[in-house]
Formats: sequence, structure tokens, C-alpha cells
Amino acid sequence: MRNCNTRFRTLPHAALPAAALALAGLLAGCAGMSSPVGKGSTGMKVSSSAFADGGTIPAEHAGVGDCGGKNISPPVAWSNLPAKTKSVAVLVFDPDGAAGLGVSHWVAYNIAAERGELKAGEGAAGSNFDFTMGPNVAGTPSYRGMCPPAGDRPHHYVMTVIATELAPGSLPAGLGRDALLAALKGRALGGQSVVGLYSR
Repeated sequence: MRNCNTRFRTLPHAALPAAALALAGLLAGCAGMSSPVGKGSTGMKVSSSAFADGGTIPAEHAGVGDCGGKNISPPVAWSNLPAKTKSVAVLVFDPDGAAGLGVSHWVAYNIAAERGELKAGEGAAGSNFDFTMGPNVAGTPSYRGMCPPAGDRPHHYVMTVIATELAPGSLPAGLGRDALLAALKGRALGGQSVVGLYSR
């Protein structure tokens, strides 16, 4: 799990694409966020049962065909959310993709905070009924599996959970990554990320 101060430690700050910097700016105030829920809590926690932070993401979460996988969205769980959190957003972003400009693989929001997790495969198109998915890099409202160029060094896939004060269903459908980040300015309460690696 990445805390607010080490979110992108694996990447040089100067190399981060604009979209990644926008996320960092959105969450810059999380050090002063409301007290997390739960007595004795040490802050918001995000994890995936599919891979450890800094570990290799299993191939089944990559794209189909030559990408080497089955296009199954990875599971993600969250706990110890900031007080007053009503919903969360989940983003999966590859800052190494598109020649360093970054690739958005998954945009999910309007997720009830008490849900506590998204299970593996819940990012499939048309599979959900209680949260919203925005367009990925291909313009499809679903999870898009990893597919870095063959022979590249492992790409970093940053899976971020953003806690918000917005009730589930407050945001309209169709928000891509940048539009969602803009909509959450002033409404985000904190965020945490877990980073996995994948290459082919």
C-alpha cells in the first residue's frame, strides 16, 4: 500500500505524465484529511489480493490475445476510510504507457464506501449494476487489460482508491479519468495506491 507521501516513489517525479501529476495534486491535501474510521486506525488502506505492492500482476489481468491474458479486472479492497466518506473511485493507470504520456485502463466511481472491495472481474463491460464505469483509453466503459509493448521493461500499473464525500450515484455517467479528477476537486477526502508490475 502506498501512503500519501510515497505514492509514486517508484517513478522519478519529473517523468510523471500530466494525468498522474493531476492525481497527485488532487490528493495533495490528504495529509490533513479527516480522522479515519475506526478507533486506533493508522489511515486509509488499499490492497489487492492478486498482487503485493511492487509485485508482479498475474497475467490473467492483462489483455487478451497477444497481450497474454484474459482481461479480468484485478480485485481491490479498501478500509479505514476518512470520516464522512460516502463513496470511492477506483483508477488503474499506467504512467509508463504511450511513450510516457500514460494509459488509463480503468475508471470506476459512484462506488458505495461500505462495499469495501471490487472483486476480480467486476470491471467487465455491463457486469455491474451498483457503480459507474467511465471510458478507458479505448473509449469503452470497462476495464482494459494491460498490454505493454513486447520487450519493454515492466510497466507500473497504479491502482488508486479515492475516498469522496459524494453519495453513490452523485456523478454522471461517461466521465473519463481526467474529467473524474476534475469533478472530484474539493470533494476528495484522501487516497491510497497499490502498484503492480507487468511486462511481456
